[in-house]
Amino acid sequence: MDITPANASALADITPAYYRQVLGKLPTGVTAITGINDDDEKLGLVVGTFQSLSLDPPLVMFCVDKSSSSWPKLRKLQKFTANILSDDQISICRSLSRKGPQKFEGLPCAPGPLGTPHLDGATAYIDCTVTAEVVVGDHYMVVGAVTNMEEGSGDALLFRAGKFGQYLPIEISAPVESVPARSAS
Repeated sequence: MDITPANASALADITPAYYRQVLGKLPTGVTAITGINDDDEKLGLVVGTFQSLSLDPPLVMFCVDKSSSSWPKLRKLQKFTANILSDDQISICRSLSRKGPQKFEGLPCAPGPLGTPHLDGATAYIDCTVTAEVVVGDHYMVVGAVTNMEEGSGDALLFRAGKFGQYLPIEISAPVESVPARSAS
């Protein structure tokens, strides 16, 4: 299934650079998708589009560029771990974003329940089997059925406007008297 806008020709004025500039205002989490093939070769790639899709059944989704050289290898496995990287794992992100077989060189990890790599220090591990893949523009949208999940520690690594960052909570409190009362219906 290929999902493309009906008005694709009308969108010609939106350049890729301007698109990135505008949507770059929205921070995204940084997630490493990992797997291991029958030859014990660790495979991985980094995505910025990863999210919850359904609670019942538990499903997640991520998007990967169609030009990725890593996704075709991972796709064959039909299972993966989504490692939500913590805010001190920029070097792991950069390592897994490289091309070539040395992506995992020096990266500490252990096999999870599916045998797929769990990267040490990730803020969460979500083990999945692939249930769907849809072509959407220049990306594949991949849906995974969650088979196991484990919470790590730390805060997630964020990416916004071409830079890495971290979540800094702000305290917002409103005095009780300023909160509008609900009307009974």
